[in-house]
Amino acid sequence: MNSGLLLLAALGAVMLDRWLGEPRQWHPLVGFGRLAGAIEARWRVENAIPRHGQILGLSAWLLAVVPLSLLALALCRLPWGLGWLASCLCLYFSLGARSLEQHVLAVIHPLEVGDLTTARVSLGRIVSRDTAVLDAEGVTRAALETTLENGNDAVFGALFWFALLGGPGAVLFRLANTLDAMWGYKSPRYRNFGWAAARLDDALNWLPARLTALTYALLGNTTQAISCWRHQAHSWDSPNAGPVMASGAGSLGLILGGTASYQGVGEQRPLLGAGRSPIARDLHRGLGLVRKGLTVWLTMGIMAWFASQLI
Repeated sequence: MNSGLLLLAALGAVMLDRWLGEPRQWHPLVGFGRLAGAIEARWRVENAIPRHGQILGLSAWLLAVVPLSLLALALCRLPWGLGWLASCLCLYFSLGARSLEQHVLAVIHPLEVGDLTTARVSLGRIVSRDTAVLDAEGVTRAALETTLENGNDAVFGALFWFALLGGPGAVLFRLANTLDAMWGYKSPRYRNFGWAAARLDDALNWLPARLTALTYALLGNTTQAISCWRHQAHSWDSPNAGPVMASGAGSLGLILGGTASYQGVGEQRPLLGAGRSPIARDLHRGLGLVRKGLTVWLTMGIMAWFASQLI
């Protein structure tokens, strides 16, 4: 597919995501989640030795991801415009910009009227940490962290791989990211089986995460964002979430990180960013970074295409 058609497919997918959001029924990723659950039930062995568990996890990852990525490749090569439509739909199903916005707004609105209970419940739908005991600042901080991180996972990462490999690239990235969210934990259950899912997602996300961090930096306090990225990101447990959140927090002039509880176990995480603690209206600013960044990426894609036509 030539660059012009690829750009049109990207614009079409972004507009579909903006207008329709994620399908409420028959979403391919829901079906993929069920498939991944069935594969895990078949391939994960309790109390396997570490190396054996890692090999089983890698085999399960390949079984879940490779056939569907090859199917996407075949569909995107169909003739008579069907390949273009398939490419557009592959990216549409891989994007989650509107879904991210809807989930974060469901936290913002109760926070703004002092309904902390509802805000905690809404937050619990989009984060893995314990939310029942969080105060308003803790809810806000957690929601802003997931906004910045998912800006990369649900928007910019998919766009990057679509630009590089078309529809199959977006599908590969999204499936890998989904498996990381399902299997990529350091708990006893997934420490070995999920090792491949976590490492492969890290590899696929390495460059998109840094481009996302650069995007956030350019859209706010650039000097502070880059400084936070350089000096704080390495202290974060995730090699990709660290740059994204440090840059985003620095760009907004806010402090993220700190204590969080996962499955009843408290974890002291490094602080990211600079400035003050976030409040509810800062979540709108976080969403603004993602929306503006998406506009920047699409604008740069359009400009690059026009420039290529002049050469």
